[in-house]
Amino acid sequence: MGKVKFSVWNMEWMNELFEGDPPRFRADDDKGYRSKHLIKARREDLSGILNHIDSDIWVIVEGPNQVSELQLFFDDPNVNGDWKCAVQPSGAQSLGIAVRTDRANFADVPLTWYDVKTNDEAESLRLATNEFQMDTDSDGLDEVHKFERTPIYATIHLKNGKEFRVLGLHLKSKGIFGNALEWSKWWSRADGNRKKIVAQCFQLRQHFLNKYLQDNATKDIPLIVCGDINDGPGFDTSEMRLQSSGIESLMGSVWHPNLCLGNAVFDALDAENREELDFRSLSTTSFRDPIFTGKYRKVWIDHILYSRTDTDWITEGTISKSLPGEDGGKPVPFYKAFPTASDHYPVSCLIDSDAL
Repeated sequence: MGKVKFSVWNMEWMNELFEGDPPRFRADDDKGYRSKHLIKARREDLSGILNHIDSDIWVIVEGPNQVSELQLFFDDPNVNGDWKCAVQPSGAQSLGIAVRTDRANFADVPLTWYDVKTNDEAESLRLATNEFQMDTDSDGLDEVHKFERTPIYATIHLKNGKEFRVLGLHLKSKGIFGNALEWSKWWSRADGNRKKIVAQCFQLRQHFLNKYLQDNATKDIPLIVCGDINDGPGFDTSEMRLQSSGIESLMGSVWHPNLCLGNAVFDALDAENREELDFRSLSTTSFRDPIFTGKYRKVWIDHILYSRTDTDWITEGTISKSLPGEDGGKPVPFYKAFPTASDHYPVSCLIDSDAL
């Protein structure tokens, strides 16, 4: 049946678009309580990017906390296609998934969602994401950690009878918000945030992924792990002190290469950049440097990871940032074409359904 397109996107505080029970969109001329943009503009800009990328499956980060709200958004005439949605309720920034059902790519029941809080199929993930203790900085003291947002976990059922699973994540933010801090306190807060990210990645790897990839019940079911990990490759200044990288802990240990996850966007780099581990061309968001220059720094923190199989079932990883220019002209950046959509760029790949 060919290939289906898979994308993950932090859609930035979608919860501000809705009100009421049953839910409805807030008035067009209302402003978002977080973005401060007009609701009408946000709906149109978010839909514009969804339609342009034209994926068959979306994992939504910072989605609404009710499935009825996410379904309302995808049922809106602004969004192309027919969709089946699921949400893992987790407060104002929940994770969701949407599967397009009008292209005959999926079974009659396109997805099975496992509530991490109650479903037996998600028991190992539930145990891994409960509050836990870990000594992240090797000082002999265990710190208490928790997952601020519960992951979303689901099986996707394809039309050809094949299936794969999706684990959607939104890990601890590196952002330091609120009042200005004295320099040393800012660094202390930054170090604390890195500890939390590293701890969450290590916990998922040790207590869920390693088990999933070796257990007889799941090891042959291909898995995508995706989302806003809030970390990129290598060590930033705080991670140098911890001697640990969150995303690389999540991907796996070199001592267990058979359990390592691939990275769709890294795979799509040209051969020279892969050889040199040069990631400078990759970014999914940016932030203002609050300490040294005040300029914006680009970072790659949104990822699509996947379990290895004997076939290349994941290909063409890409980060989408612009519309093609008219008549072959200069591309139009999303931040100009869709200025109120999100502060993150979507990440996509193709899934070869015949290779599963």
